[in-house]
Amino acid sequence: MANHRVLGVLGAAALAIGTIATAVAPANAAGAAHPAAASNVKNVCGAAKPGFDRCFAQIRTDVHEPAHIGRVSGTAGTAGTTGAKGAAAAAPAGFGPADLHSAYNLPTTGGANQTVAIVDAGDDPTAEADLAVYRSTYGLPACTTANGCFTKVNERGAATPLPADVGWGVEEALDLDMVSAACPQCKILLVEADQPTGTDLGLSVNTAVKLGATEVSNSYGATESSLTPGNAAYYTHPGVAIVASSGDSGYGIPAEPAVFSSVISVGGTSLTKATNSRGWSETAWFGASSGCSAWVDKPTWQTDPNCPGRMVADVSADADPNTGPAIYVTDTPDLQGLPSGWSIVGGTSASSPFIAGVIALAGNPAKYADASPFYAPSAQAGLNDVVGGSNGIFQDCGGDYQCNAVVGYDGPTGLGTPNGLSAF
Repeated sequence: MANHRVLGVLGAAALAIGTIATAVAPANAAGAAHPAAASNVKNVCGAAKPGFDRCFAQIRTDVHEPAHIGRVSGTAGTAGTTGAKGAAAAAPAGFGPADLHSAYNLPTTGGANQTVAIVDAGDDPTAEADLAVYRSTYGLPACTTANGCFTKVNERGAATPLPADVGWGVEEALDLDMVSAACPQCKILLVEADQPTGTDLGLSVNTAVKLGATEVSNSYGATESSLTPGNAAYYTHPGVAIVASSGDSGYGIPAEPAVFSSVISVGGTSLTKATNSRGWSETAWFGASSGCSAWVDKPTWQTDPNCPGRMVADVSADADPNTGPAIYVTDTPDLQGLPSGWSIVGGTSASSPFIAGVIALAGNPAKYADASPFYAPSAQAGLNDVVGGSNGIFQDCGGDYQCNAVVGYDGPTGLGTPNGLSAF
């Protein structure tokens, strides 16, 4: 495996503009928590211990609705929606499924033969109950253990014993809700690793595939290192789409598993309503991680010019907590007194399970042995090219595509966001 450390660690673009790169890990290394750039946003998972991964969810601290005051009719997700009896029902703050389907031009049906797996660490004891609140609020079909739609297992694939709660409850709720938002008819498999180590999480991915998952989403990561190439096998499952969050640390050293060439790496955008023909506007979210790998060779299908290794990300979706989705969660032990209930949560922890759900909605997981289908010229009409915004607020790439959303491919948003299912 080629070592691209001199060019890759801080980005080859720095050399291209005459800046001397350094191999010292920047403060925004993907496995470490960083202060949220917005004062109203909190990292759900703190800094990870050596050898451990951390989740990438970010929760708004200024938006909490412990009790929802009305049920949203159908799949509508905006405030003021009229309910079945004609009474106005107030939706939770944040985007709902209908908003996201509108923004990304998605059908409301599809994926009934797909099983999207979510891999997380530790048990969320209220996962199924919280998921029921989210889905009933937005009029989505029930997804329960009883009807065979929802399954929760440990990393060995057994229903018991489940691991201890390690504080990832918000992450797990976010993942489940985003899969539901993208693909309401999909089955969902939640695999809970014993603890957030690379080995436990990797074994959980293997378990998800063994149990029949057609897509596997991973909203966590650790900074790549010399050990990274040895972990790639956990995330290599031809016939199953393996998806991972790029991270929430901006431009710098990429994270595994997103950096693996067998993985679809998902970056993030800021999504807002607009008066244009699409009805929506997107720019790069400043927190979405991107970077040039020092340890993973460049795949043949990736041809960006200033990175000699694997470049992150491939595609993207809404990830900005300040333009994020509504989620429902009651397992918040690590959030220092924040009330449970409805919140707005983001990070590329939101965009990864959403993209996994979009792949399931399209129903073609076998085409994703890697992310190469998105790089085919024929896929471009099915992606919104995101232009504008940067993730270089912690570390700059000198105006290069590696940290700035430009026409065509760029690091923060990849090749763009879904525009229907033709690219999927």
